[in-house]
Amino acid sequence: MGDSNLNSKVKTSGQDPVLKQAEIDYMKIIEQKNRERVQKLQQISKKNRYTGLAIGAGVFSIYMYSILAVKQETFLDDFEEPVKVQQ
Repeated sequence: MGDSNLNSKVKTSGQDPVLKQAEIDYMKIIEQKNRERVQKLQQISKKNRYTGLAIGAGVFSIYMYSILAVKQETFLDDFEEPVKVQQ
């Protein structure tokens, strides 16, 4: 329905644009810089994951230690009143 209108708005000369060698070299430099940036971001992300896991493991170990330490306490187990000694 509207396909014929789209084709009429696009004007092409029938030739592909020709890039100069300087433009191609510049594109290669930009691509290389982008690859380096992505590699740095991936390394940072990997280090962040390791740091998060280490912090999580530390928190979990402190939590488990505190749970085990509370289980070993016996002074709260005796809820009966002490027997009065009569003399």
